[in-house]
Amino acid sequence: MSAAPACRLCRAPLTRTFVDLGSMPLANAFLRPEQLREPEPRFPLHARVCGECLLVQVEAVVSPQEIFGDYAYFSSYAASWVEHARRFAVDATARFGLGKGSMVVEVASNDGYLLKHFVGMGIPCLGIEPAANVAAVARAAGIPTEVCFMGRAAAAALRDRGVAADLVVANNVLAHVPDLHDFVAGMAALLKPSGVLSVEFPHLLRLIEETQFDTIYHEHLCYFSLRPVERLFAEHGLRIFDIEQLPTHGGSLRVLATPRRSDRAEGPGAAAVRQAEAAAGLDKLSTYDGFGARVEGVCREIVDFLSAARKGNHQVVAYGAAAKGNTLLNTCRVGPQDIAFVVDRNIHKQGRLTPGSHLPIRAPEAIFEAKPDYLLILPWNLRDEIMRNLAGIRAWGGRFVVPIPHLQVLP
Repeated sequence: MSAAPACRLCRAPLTRTFVDLGSMPLANAFLRPEQLREPEPRFPLHARVCGECLLVQVEAVVSPQEIFGDYAYFSSYAASWVEHARRFAVDATARFGLGKGSMVVEVASNDGYLLKHFVGMGIPCLGIEPAANVAAVARAAGIPTEVCFMGRAAAAALRDRGVAADLVVANNVLAHVPDLHDFVAGMAALLKPSGVLSVEFPHLLRLIEETQFDTIYHEHLCYFSLRPVERLFAEHGLRIFDIEQLPTHGGSLRVLATPRRSDRAEGPGAAAVRQAEAAAGLDKLSTYDGFGARVEGVCREIVDFLSAARKGNHQVVAYGAAAKGNTLLNTCRVGPQDIAFVVDRNIHKQGRLTPGSHLPIRAPEAIFEAKPDYLLILPWNLRDEIMRNLAGIRAWGGRFVVPIPHLQVLP
């Protein structure tokens, strides 16, 4: 019997299952048609909860270089996410007194979706992005971008070049990091003595409450509540001084931290989140039991719906070749016999097939050519934006379907 993996925060052995989703391909490993003739790599997707620090996590089955070498996710294709970034840039500039003499660094800056707003306000900035193909798009848009992984070594090299940040932003990247300590130490090293670190991540509380199992995939190594994040930051000299609860990605936290000796006053947000987590029992191991059974229940709803649609000769098309959608499709063992195709605005995905389920990916215009009976929204966190943009499907009686937190057929 192999030894239990070790917790990437406290190194305790991981012996308790949160949910085991079986073996599946990488969520962003979209296939070219000719690759269907080749064996498709699959890896175990088993989430465990640490009995010591309560960090939920999956094992790293492939290297970050394999995942991010040629990355298919471009943030700017989600208009609501770009608007979220714009509001953050405006608010942060006012709250933290940023100006032409400041420096903003974003880690995992993607295609410049956020930093372009700081550039537009004349505030110097620097992006750190490991995916060279995505970084090239940001550079073409005028966003200074370094191609590297954040950590102690990268931070030391940047400090040697005089980079010191008033604000470091890390949105939806902490979950992707194999070495949490190296990553957070690197960000802490970039901060000025009174600088601010702003980190956003999906909140484990919402994942559990709403059975958001599809947000679990190989790229997401960790699933955070506040308790392990506070421990992690404290070990690297950072103090959390405020938290905002956000609706993004099904419910996220924006954690604001600063060097321990900074005199920034603590806001009310951190206490509110601590209270909410305690009320939900996230400080008790028993709370993490039973999640797998709830996932099975959601999958039964989805499979039953697709089976009924097939028997009734009703066509189903999916919207959004999102990573979360690929977890859902593979967990529920959905394939072309259930869903005709999936559409996505991202031209880098069009013409390919979804990993595992092998659904053809087409441009959104294909919806209006096929006129399906049902449109299954895989990135359910963007349901309002998608339903607003595609309201025209109602002209032929088309209906929207949302799978999470439970299956809903909407008019």
